[in-house]
Amino acid sequence: MIKKLSILLLASLAASLHAAQTVTITGNDTMQFDTKEFTVKAGEEVELEFKNVGKLPKIAMGHNLVILKQGISSLKFGQKIMGMGANATNPLPDASKGDVLAATKLLGPGESETITFTVDEPGDYQFVCTFPGHFAMMRGIMVVK
Repeated sequence: MIKKLSILLLASLAASLHAAQTVTITGNDTMQFDTKEFTVKAGEEVELEFKNVGKLPKIAMGHNLVILKQGISSLKFGQKIMGMGANATNPLPDASKGDVLAATKLLGPGESETITFTVDEPGDYQFVCTFPGHFAMMRGIMVVK
């Protein structure tokens, strides 16, 4: 009985050591993320919940959250996707996804989405909203240690 209990305790401890890191970020009608920087541990699963807390219609003020691969500038990426024809119904063209580590879909008011991903390499990773024009203001950094 003690052996079984010990095994269950060890399994529970191992599961808690590998529990996902949880981050919640919101976007609003003034084109702002409420979080400009967050830190996660390399090699551990991240659960990122993104919420659009705005009231304006999705076609006018939709938001997404796109985490770019290390070394990709959010400003340059925003300019690049605009040149690819990004628009209010397709804010992240397929041809741009090679620069993307993880992304939510475009969300309207009151909508949320949780994405799960893992980053193995320490460093700074920029994140951005790719709704047309938002990349100029809706930017941040994910620090991986």
